[in-house]
Amino acid sequence: MSGKLIDDCFRPAQERMLHSEAIALLRDRVSPIASVERVPLAKALGRIIATTVSAPRPVPAHTNSAVDGFAFAYASYDRSNGAVLEISARAAAGHAVTEPPPAGTAVRIFTGAAMPPGFDTVAMQEDCELVEATAGQRAKVRIPGGLKQGANVRQAGEDVRAGDVLFSPGHVLRPQDLAALASIGLNEVDCFARLRLAVVSTGDELIRPGSAELIPGQVYDANAPMLAGLAALAGCEADDLGIWPDDANEVRTRLARAAEAYDVVLTSGGASLGEEDHMSAALAALGSRHFWQLAIKPGRPMMFGQIGRSIVVGLPGNPVAVFVCFLMYVWPLLRRLSGAPWPEPRRWPMKAAFEFPNRKVGRREFWRGMLVQTPEGLAVDKFPRDGSGLITGLRVADGLIDIPEEVKEVRRGDIVAFLPFSEFGIASV
Repeated sequence: MSGKLIDDCFRPAQERMLHSEAIALLRDRVSPIASVERVPLAKALGRIIATTVSAPRPVPAHTNSAVDGFAFAYASYDRSNGAVLEISARAAAGHAVTEPPPAGTAVRIFTGAAMPPGFDTVAMQEDCELVEATAGQRAKVRIPGGLKQGANVRQAGEDVRAGDVLFSPGHVLRPQDLAALASIGLNEVDCFARLRLAVVSTGDELIRPGSAELIPGQVYDANAPMLAGLAALAGCEADDLGIWPDDANEVRTRLARAAEAYDVVLTSGGASLGEEDHMSAALAALGSRHFWQLAIKPGRPMMFGQIGRSIVVGLPGNPVAVFVCFLMYVWPLLRRLSGAPWPEPRRWPMKAAFEFPNRKVGRREFWRGMLVQTPEGLAVDKFPRDGSGLITGLRVADGLIDIPEEVKEVRRGDIVAFLPFSEFGIASV
């Protein structure tokens, strides 16, 4: 049963879907649609792994020294008194001693060098003392007592064993993951192909920045570049299809064409109840429309549907509402379509550095929040104005404050849920 909310901005008793219901519907309706391609590691950052990756070899591949020092066989060592051993060879990283050294000798060794055959312990060079060579003899090293067998040695496979599963399908590759893949000898990895996404703006009032000076009634299209940037952060290849006019037939024709060419069509504007809002009707006529009014603020007019194999998401027209709806609904949707598990952003419990009395209950609200330092520690403050067209609030915010439907007021010091923009790959100011 969808939640109801009476609000004077919309028709009384308009049936609206709760935030939790919308998330549940999206999770139920979507599954990965991307194909698989092999990607070089140099281009794999942020890509989503499509197959299980197991280590074909151990890491480290060979037992090696963890320090600069002297390697020796523990059997030739007296733990109580130490030992004075002849230096029989030198081993550096990439230049291994392959033949077993003579018994009772030491090998000068450097960090990362493979342990000589039969040697199992390393003494750090700063703990050792060189003994001058006498005529006809090699130099010797005095190794102190107290060392344990295997000291300062990294065993083969102590980081990763051969056959260990490093990554499962759906994992989003980070820089440290690329290092892990390279360490097991891989230079490419099977990933899901990037989704092809179309960005569409609608409205006769819109013009492109730089095209002309504004006349009364016009606004610059701020949504298209923002959505293209957000889609790129979500791992998609985004094309801007321009501004579509407020014409029902034209919207329907262009939407049908876009759905044939793209995995996802992302629109802003035209999803509300106005006479010039045609996107929702076009989606219903061409395919299936699953919801179009949400009990949230900002972003109440929003729709989700499908035309053939193409997913269509209709966002509100105001930039703040577009931004919030993208993070809450479109971001996880795109990640799931791209092959990753449905991501649930982490919410930080933070003290409120603001007051908000007499809040209207029944809808989920997402307020722009800034992290502030208080005498009691880090807290979150609310951007003082709520207008969904005020882009400044997004520019100065560090994240969103998530206010559940039933909360009637927020008092200073109350614990609120804060969603940092970093959860979506967006840097704070």
